[in-house]
Amino acid sequence: MKNFIYILIIALSLNACSEYQAVLKGEDIAAKFKLATELFEAGKFTKANRIFVQIVPKYRGKPQAQKLMYMYCMTFYETRDYFTSNYQMERFVEAYPKSEKVEEIGFLGAKSYYMMSPVYTKDQSETLIAVDKLQDFINKYPNSAYMSKASDLVRELDHKLEEKAYNIALQYNITGPFHRDYNSAISAFDHFLIEFPGSSFKEDAMFYKFDSAYKLATNSVTWKETERVEKALNYYNSLLFVFPETKYSGQLKLMYQDLQEIQNKKTTTKS
Repeated sequence: MKNFIYILIIALSLNACSEYQAVLKGEDIAAKFKLATELFEAGKFTKANRIFVQIVPKYRGKPQAQKLMYMYCMTFYETRDYFTSNYQMERFVEAYPKSEKVEEIGFLGAKSYYMMSPVYTKDQSETLIAVDKLQDFINKYPNSAYMSKASDLVRELDHKLEEKAYNIALQYNITGPFHRDYNSAISAFDHFLIEFPGSSFKEDAMFYKFDSAYKLATNSVTWKETERVEKALNYYNSLLFVFPETKYSGQLKLMYQDLQEIQNKKTTTKS
């Protein structure tokens, strides 16, 4: 009995395969549309796409065109060809602005850009495009059922951009002992704090900005010590003002003492 079922399954698979090949190679456009639709509904998106590619140009201006284009767009999305899906979905939105599927396709088209966004350590050009596309969708469809999902994706991408910018600034601080690039670190953290004022990395950024100034002051040539110590203490006070119970409090106390010692020596020397 088991062998019979196994043989039956193979026979049905071969028959389905031969039917697919026959339709794919044939000239019957209606048969192609019918089979591709069945394959699409069965979740066989790669096979459906191969047929859709053949018939899309031949259905332009016909009543079935909108349904066909919807399925065609979705096959690219479902097979993770996000580069093509975003392009085809944008075309769908332009061609069928009154379609009941327009918000879904508009959202998934924008999400396709999100799916192309790389990890934060790589170039973030595609992330910036994805943010713009999702924000365009939010602005265009403020009452959409996809609004919450779109907003979540924007927040996730924003966090990625923040993490990228924060780590660039941090690298200047880390390489400081070798390149004496603490001034660049301070500038980078300044830029970060202006660009991302509500960032989850704000406390860390303010600490490492102070840390960069502290290292400049404690490793300074004598004639620049006073100015650098004062600048470092300003950053110290700013950090404590914004984060009075900062997680860096233990380190800050020791660093503050070092800066105070430099100031006291300067005062003693002048006396």
